[in-house]
Amino acid sequence: MRTAFPYLLLGVAILFAWPASAQIPETAPAHAATADGRHTLNMKDADIQALIATVSEITGRNFIIAPSVQGKVTVISARPMLPDELYQVFLSVLRVHGYAAIESGSMVRIEPEAAAQQDGGGAIGNAATRNAEEIVTQVIPVRHVAAADLVPILRPLMPQGGQLVAHGSSNSLLISDRAGNVERLARIIERIDTASDAQVEVIPLIHANAAEMARTLTALGEDKAAQANGEAARVFADTRTNSVLLSGAKNARLRMRALIAHLDSPSGAGGDTQVVYLRYASATDLVPILQGVAATLTGIAPPTAAKASEGGPGGSASPATIQAHAETNSLVISAPPAIFRSLAEVVRQLDIRRNQVLIEAVIAEVSDQTASEIGVQWQVPLKDDPTHTIIGGTNFGNDGSNILGAAINPLGVGNGLNLGYIDGTVTIGDRTIFRLGALVTALRGDGTSNILSTPSILTLDNQEAEIKVAQEVPFLTGQYTTSTSANPNVGSGIGNPFQTIERKDVGLVLKVTPQINEGDSVRLNIHQEVSSLAPPVSGAVDLITYKRELTTSVLVKDDSLLVLGGLIDNQLKDNVQKVPALGDIPILGNLFRYRTNDRRKSDLMVFLHPKILRDEFSEAAVSNEKYNYMRTEQLQMRQQAWPLTPRAERPLMPEVHDFLASPTLDGKPGVPPVPVQSSPPPAARR
Repeated sequence: MRTAFPYLLLGVAILFAWPASAQIPETAPAHAATADGRHTLNMKDADIQALIATVSEITGRNFIIAPSVQGKVTVISARPMLPDELYQVFLSVLRVHGYAAIESGSMVRIEPEAAAQQDGGGAIGNAATRNAEEIVTQVIPVRHVAAADLVPILRPLMPQGGQLVAHGSSNSLLISDRAGNVERLARIIERIDTASDAQVEVIPLIHANAAEMARTLTALGEDKAAQANGEAARVFADTRTNSVLLSGAKNARLRMRALIAHLDSPSGAGGDTQVVYLRYASATDLVPILQGVAATLTGIAPPTAAKASEGGPGGSASPATIQAHAETNSLVISAPPAIFRSLAEVVRQLDIRRNQVLIEAVIAEVSDQTASEIGVQWQVPLKDDPTHTIIGGTNFGNDGSNILGAAINPLGVGNGLNLGYIDGTVTIGDRTIFRLGALVTALRGDGTSNILSTPSILTLDNQEAEIKVAQEVPFLTGQYTTSTSANPNVGSGIGNPFQTIERKDVGLVLKVTPQINEGDSVRLNIHQEVSSLAPPVSGAVDLITYKRELTTSVLVKDDSLLVLGGLIDNQLKDNVQKVPALGDIPILGNLFRYRTNDRRKSDLMVFLHPKILRDEFSEAAVSNEKYNYMRTEQLQMRQQAWPLTPRAERPLMPEVHDFLASPTLDGKPGVPPVPVQSSPPPAARR
């Protein structure tokens, strides 16, 4: 190893040969000293040797200057510095100009960096304990990776003057460079030098995001030749532990580990606030959830409900603030990197496309009603006297349809077969009625009804939907009247009358909340209501409605049919009106009896057909099917000849593809003009 003795002799010779007037050049930097020993150094285009002389005078250090050390330097300082601080500035200036200061005993040699490294200059040892600007030579042992494999990986991270040599026998690296860079390379080697016997390596990240790191490394590692040879490394991200998983050839994994170690560094200032754009979820709905998660991670109480709804930080000094921007449906999150990664993972799992469920309900109601009515009624006048008339007989049935009602108005007799005879009229009091001696009534009625409702509704998973096809019927709930006069001597009248009514829905109401389970089954929370107006009932003060209601929760397989339940109503009424004793006589008793029979039977069945729509293609197929069905019905109506409306003016939906693709007047997609069939001109039609 060379010694510093030749350089010492050279320095002494220069000092003796240099005249006194030339020891400090005329371009020496200006510096001013304060009372506490601080110095302010300012210079512009000064000779570097003048700077060395000034630093020697201030710090008391002795320098040996190599002949090749030449150049102009500029140093500007705004505040006074201590001698040690000024010396650090001096070392930085030397590094900028490609020179190094090598301590050799009581002297400091100043020479080019390349010469300093080749001459064995610089300290040997741990770079972490040295000044960052010093030339340091350090031996780093490698345990798990071949040292020669690390040389091409670390070489791009070193300056041109740095030295990197691999020693195969000891499997170690010899690095000669500035202490700061040597320490950085040592940390990278420590991250890379891990046991890699397994085919899969797990590398935990400290600062970077695992998902973003995996995407970056995958994009960089798309080498088709390496993939064909099986040497390309595959990168996967474990978002739960914020780790990167590597699999592949050993050399490829080694290169990936080097890149990960270099990229996993803390971000600069201002990188803790990011905007997360949502695709499916609502930003305002996610804010309270994320604030609760952030409170759990930081151990600080979550904000109040009012602040959470506004997206504010709340009353606690939480390190994480989450706000929602409704216009762009995005989240603005300010949090440390570790907390932000956890929140981003929660957002990623919640911001997913929710499946939809098409629910088709079939409500079938079949009712059958039969009524039978038979009876004999008779009336006999016992005395025909204009002033006194005595009558007797039987009178059955409803008012107006019995024999007395028929005597007053024979045309108002009830339905069915009616046989009787009229023998003049008779006056009772001031009323003249027909003398109807007997009335035989026979009636049988059959009625059937078949009601079919097929409502269908499309809703998101876990989202309640409601379909209502009904009439708003007013029901009387109260009334109030006031008197027009308060004077008791004057007849009072009714004034300012008013009534209060309530409108209720009468018809079909279907409420359903689907929940898609694991697999292909759907849980449905259903509320089904079918109501209708009933005929007027004697004695009722207002309208009467029939109501069938069903509330249940069921589990249905996808695209299958399930019956919810059947409501069966079977009523049978037999009514006999007769004269006591006489009506019980066999055969002859029929002249003193009136019999009615009423039988009603109704069946109501509700069927459900749920269908899960997991993607946009299944949704489009269902929508197109319904759309084409309606358009086909309109086309069939256009073919009818009896309507007076011209065919060209009858409504017709456009074809679905034209509806989606045709532009409107403003250039946006919309409904195109309705296509019309060719028809003769108005003159020809007339």
